[in-house]
Amino acid sequence: MALSSSYVLRETAGNLKRNLLMTLAAIVTMAVSLTALGAVLVMRQAINKASVQWRGGVEMAIFLQPTVSDNETSALGHELSTTPGVKTYHFVDKPHAYQEFKEIFGNNNDIVGVLTVSDMPASFRVVPTKAQDISELGKQFQNQPGVLKVSYAQQEINSLLKQFSRWKWLGGFLAAGVLIGAVALIVNTIQLAIFARRREVAVMKLVGATNWFIRVPFMLEGFIHGMFGAIVAFALTYWLRNSIASFIPEQTLFGSNQLYVTPTEAIYSSLLLLVVGALVGVLGSAFAVRRYLAV
Repeated sequence: MALSSSYVLRETAGNLKRNLLMTLAAIVTMAVSLTALGAVLVMRQAINKASVQWRGGVEMAIFLQPTVSDNETSALGHELSTTPGVKTYHFVDKPHAYQEFKEIFGNNNDIVGVLTVSDMPASFRVVPTKAQDISELGKQFQNQPGVLKVSYAQQEINSLLKQFSRWKWLGGFLAAGVLIGAVALIVNTIQLAIFARRREVAVMKLVGATNWFIRVPFMLEGFIHGMFGAIVAFALTYWLRNSIASFIPEQTLFGSNQLYVTPTEAIYSSLLLLVVGALVGVLGSAFAVRRYLAV
């Protein structure tokens, strides 16, 4: 039996109309669960941005005063080159520091628009020969002329991960719990629709309709549930991305305690929500229909 698009659309629209309240409930539940998942993804992006200074195995950053002199910078570089326990190091100048600063804070004009390249602290990024030597190296350079602050990668990253872990588990449990509820609602909605048409389905099977001919309209209904819920979650995750990221506080050299995620980064994460929503809707409805096709 041929499957026409007009038949599929007509049957799907009829099912949605007959079970409007359950459809709305499934969409809302799906939106809540996927928003929780989106929040976890956004926070992970914020963590990755905040740790940009520690790429390449850097264990310690020696931030210099914005007004540090060339002689003080040269003296620090010379001391690093002759200090036992320093495996490698490199100098990050003000323009490079400003690029990192913009990468961390995204398009937040309240911060990026106020500070300029000249306000950025240059720094030395240090990789020790042995990780256990890092605290001794830090003490050695903390009070040197021209040094603003010595930061340790493990200390900074552990602080970020501690905050993220708490929200990751909370968001994960919320997403999993509500997603199970969303699947249950979708399955129940599809089962109600097909139960109301069980005799019609039996007759269709007897006259030669294939399982796919019967199944596809219901799978499209589940797809619509999942996609509408995912679209709502996509929008919420996108517009609330910086509020979500701010749940992970990180004190910086510039006095800000809020991390930022750019629109492009938020879109990449949110696209995953659309995929998850579509799969959950389609697979949930396929499961719901299966028991009624054994005629």
